[in-house]
Amino acid sequence: MPNAYIMCARRMRGDEFTDEPGPIRYLKVPEGVKVYNGSHVIRSPSEWASEIQGLADGDQNPNSIAPEGDVLFFVHGYNNSIADVLRRTRKLGDDLYAEGWRGQVVGFDWPSANQTLNYLEDRWDGAEVAGDLVTKGISLLRDGQNRRPEERCKTNVHLIAHSAGAFVTMEAFVQAEKKGDLRNSPWRIGQVAFISGDVSSASLSEKSDWCRPMFDRIMRLTNYSNPWDAALAVSNAKRLGVAPRAGRIGLPSDAPRKAVEVNCGRFFEKLPPDPDFGHISWTHSWYIGNRVFARDLAMTLEGAIDRDWIPTRVHERGVLELVDRPRPEFQDQWNVKSTAQFMEKRMV
Repeated sequence: MPNAYIMCARRMRGDEFTDEPGPIRYLKVPEGVKVYNGSHVIRSPSEWASEIQGLADGDQNPNSIAPEGDVLFFVHGYNNSIADVLRRTRKLGDDLYAEGWRGQVVGFDWPSANQTLNYLEDRWDGAEVAGDLVTKGISLLRDGQNRRPEERCKTNVHLIAHSAGAFVTMEAFVQAEKKGDLRNSPWRIGQVAFISGDVSSASLSEKSDWCRPMFDRIMRLTNYSNPWDAALAVSNAKRLGVAPRAGRIGLPSDAPRKAVEVNCGRFFEKLPPDPDFGHISWTHSWYIGNRVFARDLAMTLEGAIDRDWIPTRVHERGVLELVDRPRPEFQDQWNVKSTAQFMEKRMV
């Protein structure tokens, strides 16, 4: 991953980015740089988006149902410094690539203080920047998808959200429905994944008005949960026992059909902690850096295998559980990409 691409919603003071919300800026950060600054800002959003699309379409995944390439936006959670965001965006991209996924990971960096006690303030910051994720991020996607058929962007765009990033993501879709040009445009998102999602399980119910704008625009939501997640337990306690979180107990029984639950508890409880993980909670943030999770996510993003038959999942006690298994042996010979391209031409 020679360059890291970041969409940043932090305020700038001089040449440095702060922990307060600010206007969206688009960054290209060279390999080896650990903390980005104003020197990495790309002035033209359209050029930034075109470069990312070109990288994605230039290294197409033979196992993806996207007619061209894939882009994955990573929305981080609370307690992430700029260095954390940059490192985890790169690590996610490296692990997905190692597990066979071909695409471009883009970080969406919203202001998140580096102290647990600032968590409630971070939630307000998340609500504030959610609108920017729509107007400055989804709008670029919309502009590409709504051109004439022969000029239309065929790159598949996905979202993965960690912790409070799930709140930001869901709120972004709500904000999109409040904007007439976005509400009346047929833009879409492919796959959405929540890891350690810090939203209530009930908010993902079929009866929830809050989740409806998201489900109306996406192909699938995959909720990865871990019952051993200590950070979500602490957040419940600090907020006086709010509704149980989706990242800890999973989806509600009446979740929309577009949603699928992957329980990671039995896999996680046998996972030795990484001594180099740093200050970020292991039980809450282990997903990024784990190759089995990356393999499952890669096949999820590709969309070629039914959600119940992805080989890194087994049915146990009525739920899907994450397991360490390889890809299908002959998957590279299935001609998934050429099939997707053939069907795209017939449907134009």
